[in-house]
Amino acid sequence: MIRKILVANRGEIAVRIIRACAEMGIRSVAIYSEADRYSLHVKKADEAYSLGSEPLAGYLNVHRIVNLAVSTGCDAIHPGYGFLSENPELAAACARRGITFIGPSAEVIQRMGDKTEARDAMKAAGLPVTPGSDGNLKSVEQALELAEEFGYPVMLKATSGGGGRGIRRCNTPEELRRNYDRVISEATKAFGRADIFLEKCIVNPRHIEVQVLADHFGNAIHLYERDCSVQRRNQKLIEIAPSPQLDEAQRQYIGGLAVLAAKAVNYTNAGTVEFLLDENSRFYFMEMNTRVQVEHTITETITGVDIVEEQIRIAANLPLRFQQHEIVRRGFAIQFRINAEDPKNGFLPSFGRVSRYYAPGGPGVRTDTAIYTGYTVPPHYDSMLAKVVVWALTWEDAVNRGERALRDMGLYGIKTTVPYYLQILRHPEFRSGHFNTSFVEAHPELIDYSQKLSREDLALVLAAATAAHTGL
Repeated sequence: MIRKILVANRGEIAVRIIRACAEMGIRSVAIYSEADRYSLHVKKADEAYSLGSEPLAGYLNVHRIVNLAVSTGCDAIHPGYGFLSENPELAAACARRGITFIGPSAEVIQRMGDKTEARDAMKAAGLPVTPGSDGNLKSVEQALELAEEFGYPVMLKATSGGGGRGIRRCNTPEELRRNYDRVISEATKAFGRADIFLEKCIVNPRHIEVQVLADHFGNAIHLYERDCSVQRRNQKLIEIAPSPQLDEAQRQYIGGLAVLAAKAVNYTNAGTVEFLLDENSRFYFMEMNTRVQVEHTITETITGVDIVEEQIRIAANLPLRFQQHEIVRRGFAIQFRINAEDPKNGFLPSFGRVSRYYAPGGPGVRTDTAIYTGYTVPPHYDSMLAKVVVWALTWEDAVNRGERALRDMGLYGIKTTVPYYLQILRHPEFRSGHFNTSFVEAHPELIDYSQKLSREDLALVLAAATAAHTGL
């Protein structure tokens, strides 16, 4: 079994992995930049080592991280999500140095990270894929010809893309011409590759993803699906498990597709197969994420399976502990990404000192975070501060519990997305359980939440503003 893990990440996911290590009797090693010196993951780990003053470079330095793992006696590295989590170079470097990489092989990461190669693999396995270009685009003229064939709107996408970056919707030939070079530029800056491809745009889809686990012995299972349709500019805001929009036949069908996808590429460890569901109830493969997802928490909540623990066990070459028929889902779970952003000001980041923080609690409430009272949120990283997860037996009760939990939460000193989420929870369309990826765009009025808050909620907002002003 693995004895010591270097956690190659920061923030709440690093804390999450460190906690799993503690439960399994595994020693944990944290890494941190100077900006993260007082971060919670540094305090929680058994050991912690500085990466220097540069806020980002250390977390992205493959060789430094692997060398540190070797010098500190670690026999494994967990990459979390973001940073190097889907970088095949890290997995390959671990293999060369005799370190266990807690994730799939470098070859699989490379293959699934290339969106055109992933599409080809899924087509060969029999999965439905969105109509699109065969391979990468060679010119804007080729893109225009394909768009004419498929019909507008179309999507230009970075081949090595992820996290909603390097994507542009084009509704007309003029927009396609205008966006072509922009997407190439975005892809080059974000992913180091200028390759892009084209897909038919599925208008107003629902974004459904399936969690899979696969071991080194040919066993693969799914842990049911998550609905990630509430998003802004391809960035997820609220996630739900299972989807309130699927019937049982659809649920079994998409779960089977996800397992088929994993087996088709000899996948191992935890992964997520993402689909779009169109207005005619047709599923299309979108991509496969070769890492633990931000929203893994809600799958854990409805199934009782500790996904991070299973990742570590699989990496230690142990077989899956569960067969498909043993995975039983119960109730509904909703996750809210609490971001340090101001929805009323274009969702601009809101960094600074957390003057006071009170986590929500009570039945069916879980909070994953790395913040605490007095913590200063640095401006160098993603704006997510916490993940609030609620569970209840019914969809209606889960929504009501989510509203209560968000009102319970006290986070003062910076602006967050909490008031905006309260408005979403009260919207009839969301409460009905029927919505798609256009929900946020279709309801800009929800951002003007100052006119819609209850007295109780307004008091919370005013208290936060006062705390921020006085520095309490």
